[in-house]
Amino acid sequence: MSTPPLFKWRHFQADIILLNVRWYCRYALSYRDLEEMMQERGIEVDHSTINRWVLKYAPELDLRIRSHLQPTNDSWRVDETYVKVKGVWKYLYRAVDSAGNTLDFLLSAKRDAKAAERFFRKVLKARHTQSPRVITVDKNAAYPKAIETLKGDETLEEATQLRQKKYLNNIIEQYHRPIKRLVNVGMGFKSFNTARRTLRGYEAMNMIRKGQIQGIEKGDILGQVEFVSQIFQVAA
Repeated sequence: MSTPPLFKWRHFQADIILLNVRWYCRYALSYRDLEEMMQERGIEVDHSTINRWVLKYAPELDLRIRSHLQPTNDSWRVDETYVKVKGVWKYLYRAVDSAGNTLDFLLSAKRDAKAAERFFRKVLKARHTQSPRVITVDKNAAYPKAIETLKGDETLEEATQLRQKKYLNNIIEQYHRPIKRLVNVGMGFKSFNTARRTLRGYEAMNMIRKGQIQGIEKGDILGQVEFVSQIFQVAA
């Protein structure tokens, strides 16, 4: 099989690159862990090279899975968690439906009404989401302001209910954990752009892992591996 255009002029085979990107974005591994794991397989690749692969292909992974995601339901759970960038806490907005399926995510430098509004607009534009019947959030005062703006310009239906009840939002706090575990291995990010690109890979692999891809069940590891290879046109 010829080299896919996205991998041309690379010094390593496409399947090796994709393997490292997939493993880094799915498992709690450091770049040095992957460097050693490749050495065990007779492949000499520096951890900094693997880092560059992730920054290049993680956003592409997120982009390519979008058209394959199963539709989500109309009951949203929205929350934000903290991510350290250059030693400073930033905010990762995340939303899941009532079944725990990821709707979307957004890394923001601020935690205010404008950031919340920007996040809601992103979720509403996602191909696999639908207009929410109800949105459950915590007591963050920014959310009602954002919802009011969206209803005001008719981006959001007037009938959409906003619930500020923290105990109903426990489900999304549970779904922060896999992402936080991956972030903690790297002990934070060196730049906002690095964080944004890497998190796209984390979230994409998390959606695949949860069984959100059409025709591929949760727990079908081989099917998930084959899917990633297919969307990149790489032999599994």
